[in-house]
Amino acid sequence: MEMQHCGVPASRLSNHGARSSGDGMVAVGMGWFSLLLLNLEEYYFEQHTANHINKGCRGERQIRGSLKICSKSIIFEPDDNIHPIIKIPLRDCLNIEAPEDNEANKHFAREIPGGISITSNQVHLIKERNIIAPYKTERGKNEYFFQLDVAGKVEDVIQTLLQLYRASHLDELGDQAAMITAILQSRLARTSFDKNRFQSISETLHMECEAEMVTPLVTNPGHVCVTDANLYFQPLNGYPKPVVQITLYNVRRIYKRRHGLMPVGLEVFCTENDLCSDIYLKFYNPQDRDELYFYIATYLENHIAEHTAESYMLQWQRGHISNYQYLLHLNNLADRSCNDLSQYPVFPWIIADYSSSELDLTKPETFRDLSKPIGALNKERLERLLTRYREMPEPKFMYGSHYSSPGYVLFYLVRVAPEYMLCLQNGKFDHADRTFNSIAETWKNCLDGATDFKELIPEFYENDSSFLVNGLKLDLGKRQGGKMVEDVELPPWASDPDDFLQKSQDALESQYVSEHLHEWIDLIFGYKQKGSEAIGAHNVFHPLTYEGGVDLNSIMDPNEKVALLTQILEFGQTPKQLFTVPHPHRIIPKFKSLSRTSSHSVSITDSPVSPGEESFEDLTEESITLAWNSIAKLKLDEQHKIHKEAITGIAVSFNGSSVFTTSQDSTLKMFSKETKTLQRSVSFSNMALSSCLILPGDTTVICSSWDNHIYFYSIAFGRQQDVLMGHDDAVSKICWHDDRLYSASWDSTVKVWQCVPAEILGTRRHSFELLAELEHDVSVNTINTNAANTLLVSGTKEGTISIWDVTSTTVLHQLACHSGTVYDAAFSPDSRHLLSTGEDGCFKVIDVQTGTLISSLSSDQPQRCFKWDGNTVLSGGQSGELLVWDLLEGKVIEKFKGHAVFRLECAYMDDCSPLDGVLGLLVVGLPLIFKIWTYDTTTMKCCNIYVDE
Repeated sequence: MEMQHCGVPASRLSNHGARSSGDGMVAVGMGWFSLLLLNLEEYYFEQHTANHINKGCRGERQIRGSLKICSKSIIFEPDDNIHPIIKIPLRDCLNIEAPEDNEANKHFAREIPGGISITSNQVHLIKERNIIAPYKTERGKNEYFFQLDVAGKVEDVIQTLLQLYRASHLDELGDQAAMITAILQSRLARTSFDKNRFQSISETLHMECEAEMVTPLVTNPGHVCVTDANLYFQPLNGYPKPVVQITLYNVRRIYKRRHGLMPVGLEVFCTENDLCSDIYLKFYNPQDRDELYFYIATYLENHIAEHTAESYMLQWQRGHISNYQYLLHLNNLADRSCNDLSQYPVFPWIIADYSSSELDLTKPETFRDLSKPIGALNKERLERLLTRYREMPEPKFMYGSHYSSPGYVLFYLVRVAPEYMLCLQNGKFDHADRTFNSIAETWKNCLDGATDFKELIPEFYENDSSFLVNGLKLDLGKRQGGKMVEDVELPPWASDPDDFLQKSQDALESQYVSEHLHEWIDLIFGYKQKGSEAIGAHNVFHPLTYEGGVDLNSIMDPNEKVALLTQILEFGQTPKQLFTVPHPHRIIPKFKSLSRTSSHSVSITDSPVSPGEESFEDLTEESITLAWNSIAKLKLDEQHKIHKEAITGIAVSFNGSSVFTTSQDSTLKMFSKETKTLQRSVSFSNMALSSCLILPGDTTVICSSWDNHIYFYSIAFGRQQDVLMGHDDAVSKICWHDDRLYSASWDSTVKVWQCVPAEILGTRRHSFELLAELEHDVSVNTINTNAANTLLVSGTKEGTISIWDVTSTTVLHQLACHSGTVYDAAFSPDSRHLLSTGEDGCFKVIDVQTGTLISSLSSDQPQRCFKWDGNTVLSGGQSGELLVWDLLEGKVIEKFKGHAVFRLECAYMDDCSPLDGVLGLLVVGLPLIFKIWTYDTTTMKCCNIYVDE
């Protein structure tokens, strides 16, 4: 699967409103009024068409436009953008009145009915001639006259302005915020969602509540409404359109979000993989958020399969998504959103060489050490920080600033999102020498600066280089030495901005980064993010940046609450923790030469393998790969009744001529393909047989039994050849590899035997030597070995999975995976992962190298057995269904009605070689039946290999 790029920086911010049609932001350099002209945490309440009447020495001049009433300012937007927008801060106002109330203005009042007079010490003039530049401030006492088109509204407008004026002149910020919030809530309470805005009169209303739509640096209050067909948001101010509507049928993903470290956010996506959402809502209480989430999730539960961090991890490990895609997915799952600059997606610095003329991606020294946070890369600086940390009272933190914050995001994007920078910094750009001037300078400051620990943003690994170029011809100031701030200075190895991005992409997808990216993930999203591991990794930030670091609802002092919220929003926030155990390594690929787009989209044909190691998708295995890619084409061929009780094992001779089955009826039976008849039925004891296998050469069948014994049956002589009394309780499963026999038993052991077949010895009996005994606490129900015979997995009746090193006979990992019996477990063909299924109805995927449980899938019922190729799983359960699972997508992609399945085996038949592309699948189960399912992987047609009634 491919994740779409977030979009170019300018569209991710400034054009973001095109998607939701409601964030109040317009394209950089093309807009006029926008909510970005407001202060942070300011609301836009209402607007009135009006004239600005300017009485100067050259006579009266009227400028047509609209007067906008905001919670902290009055804004006049002229219709003709040759004139500047006038912003009058309410805190700077001296007087607000209707001119007719003032005796001195009687003559003026007669001339302009509907007039409003505002006297202020200071006003801001913005975007004159529609040029984006720092705000011009006019200081000194001045009077401004506005004439509303509807004179009857003057009294209401004056009352609103006076109320907001009083709020702005309160001494404490907390009191100001509380009064403005009360005014806002009063306005919301007096209105409700306009039901005439429904798309259809037949829609059923589920819920309605108050909320705010969130976009970068801006929140817009209004009413949320969800019906059985649509999600609506109606802005209180009707800006920029009366209602935002999203059809539920189009919704693909929804996420609960933190906003200001509080669980009140909800983000809705109408795309499968894009990082930019269609709407982000902030609620006034978690209950409303959760109720709306419930309604949408209920509607969607049959439409989407939600991905977890573990499922994306598995896709990344196996090379199905790139490093870039994986980081975007993790950011999304960790509450990072393009709509919230305090939680903007965070990406790592990768390259450490910004001075060479050529970039060598084969040299480790070219790259940054991904196992350390930015603040720990410089040893001398780190020592200074640690000294301060040790002397600091609790709560301690190592770094006084974060690696991601609104200021850092806009530092990188100022050239394409200048209005955001002006909003964040009260109408000013940063000092020219502190602007993003040079890649090398920025990296050096991150290494050496006392307070600079910032990481990068996704734009550094995408395809739009406009954020590196001053395409808007902004006046960003003059640096020391007199040089104007223009384009970002690139390293010598980059010929132009596009080349810089291409080489940054290549570096991100390089072998070195693929080998080490998990270390950076541990720091940012994983187990080294918090606690003692974070301390040991020198990765400790201010407590307010962490989820749960402060409960704003428990703070009663409004001033303290406002101060904390401001710090939270401006300082930056640590992502939600996704992993609490070490992140597994990636399966390191033999990287091919990737194209410009392929670095963001690695297909299954580029599925990686370790250097010097054969891939299970090698050309010699081409037909197997074709078979698994087309497993959903499986069709029933024939079925045969041969046993009286449940079938427990199945084995196909190497030449494909015979099928052997064991059963709880205590018999071993041999079915012939050539004669299409049951040829033999053998009973070794009066107890159930539990499994069977055929030794190479097709001369001997081995069966395990509940009578504690293992039986050897000679096919050529048609008789029992040997018996191994190997255990003190029932033998549950046997495996064979390279003349070694592995036997699992209810006596809590797995035994490893060296077997020399009778044919080699020239005797009548096999020779056995016990090499090892693998002890368990409880009964062992299943075992399996990997293809190389270096690893063994065992599963117990209490749900424990153990992975053993066969050479040293030591346990590598032991995990309590299932609640109840482990039914089956098997390694992937490349031995990188282990899949198990159990009585609890779950599939569990384990990373073999680290022993980490990386994915869990639930089935409606227990799956008794399975076969898999590392990506696709074919499983059988007691319901009578065969299920085909896409493990990477985490869902069932096909179902076949079979019967209660106990064992699956795959084998080629003698007249259908692997190169013919025909694969036979034998399924055995209850009560007396085995069924043969086959398909031709070339024609996708059913092949009648076994036919017998």
